[in-house]
Amino acid sequence: MKKVAAIIRPFKLEDVKLALVNAGIVGMTVTEVRGFGRQKGQVERYRGSEFTVEFLQKLKVEVVVADEKVELVLQAIGEAAKTGEIGDGKIFISPVESVVRIRTGEVNDQAL
Repeated sequence: MKKVAAIIRPFKLEDVKLALVNAGIVGMTVTEVRGFGRQKGQVERYRGSEFTVEFLQKLKVEVVVADEKVELVLQAIGEAAKTGEIGDGKIFISPVESVVRIRTGEVNDQAL
């Protein structure tokens, strides 16, 4: 099993959700996060004053899938989240040792 964590632009969430559902992926966790990368923030104006917002608002979408579905998830998220501009985000893949469904006690693939 693998955990796929994608940092995306907030307005792309619905597109990513639809792409994952259409790919047969059920269940995801979404967290509001802040960060910066090559984009290095942006300049904003407020009441005539300029200031730099260094940490931009992003969303972190996490799904845990069987190994054979990782490529499908990568493709779905990559296509749905892409704008072609700096700041589109990143996708991270990590191994998952074990999963337990709390309600039933099912483990690993049965728990997904």
